[in-house]
Amino acid sequence: MENEHTPQPDQNTSGDAINFESRIDLSELSKGISLIRSEIGKVIVGQSEMIDLLIASILANGHALIEGVPGVAKTISAKLLAKSLDIDFSRIQFTPDLMPSDILGTSIFNIKTSEFEFKKGPIFHNMILIDEINRAPAKTQAALFEVMEERQITIDGHNFKLDLPFIVLATQNPVEQEGTYRLPEAQLDRFLFKIEIGYPNLSEEIEILNREQSLKGENKTDQISVHLNKEQINSFQKLVTEIRIEDDLIQYIANIILNTRSNPFLYLGASPRASIAILKASKAFAAMANRDFVTPEDIKRSAVPVLQHRVIVTPEREMEGVSSKQIIKQIIEAVEIPR
Repeated sequence: MENEHTPQPDQNTSGDAINFESRIDLSELSKGISLIRSEIGKVIVGQSEMIDLLIASILANGHALIEGVPGVAKTISAKLLAKSLDIDFSRIQFTPDLMPSDILGTSIFNIKTSEFEFKKGPIFHNMILIDEINRAPAKTQAALFEVMEERQITIDGHNFKLDLPFIVLATQNPVEQEGTYRLPEAQLDRFLFKIEIGYPNLSEEIEILNREQSLKGENKTDQISVHLNKEQINSFQKLVTEIRIEDDLIQYIANIILNTRSNPFLYLGASPRASIAILKASKAFAAMANRDFVTPEDIKRSAVPVLQHRVIVTPEREMEGVSSKQIIKQIIEAVEIPR
């Protein structure tokens, strides 16, 4: 008599746990991410979380605001990331006298053709590094609203679509106040992540000094090789959108967002754009972990960098030294994780 427990030919009979193969081929994406991490690691010591967040922002097709005191490798990290990619890169130094036309471009009258011609500004590149973004006044900040959200510019009644991918990486100093302007909430909301960079520890500081000593005057960026082109990045971004997320995890994201709106310590809660940002970021983290599905850990990892710049702490709690990051962490701990 045939044993009713005899395994069928298509079953896993190795005695190991069932191997759930990914329904999305993430091998090229994983390889590309590994190469980029390796390239940036040639120059940057530590800061692994910052590097991962920068990579995730690209995969999620979002922008990143990098905040830290001077000298902690904010600008060089963005430049190294751009150099490891075969894309157009532009750096814009924001100053109090910078005008919108200095960023977007302007129409110039051509005497030969007797017509106005649009001269594109530095924003017409794939990756834009805006250094010290909080040094420009509101008029210049407002010029970024449309281009960051819709990847297009409207000037003199004409629409100009930007070449994809289009990523803005901006830096700001949280300490220096003289000659700076507070970024409007509408612009902060357009950044997928706010990445905070701290000081290195003792061993990292020693490694930084040793690497600087070994360079002997050579340029740090000369060590970086190019690995990914525009087509690959666009393909990876599309691949990330196909990462699966279960309905209970979508509910989990919504519960976190709703808690920011009812939290007594927050004057302003997160908008629906924030919930979409967590969704996109969690998919990017899942892809970076070589998974084709989102887990609660991906969502928890996304929540702080996505939300900390979108919510506003009440004046009373702010005076007590309570930060938005602390409140968001409390919310994450309070919201029940789907099982």
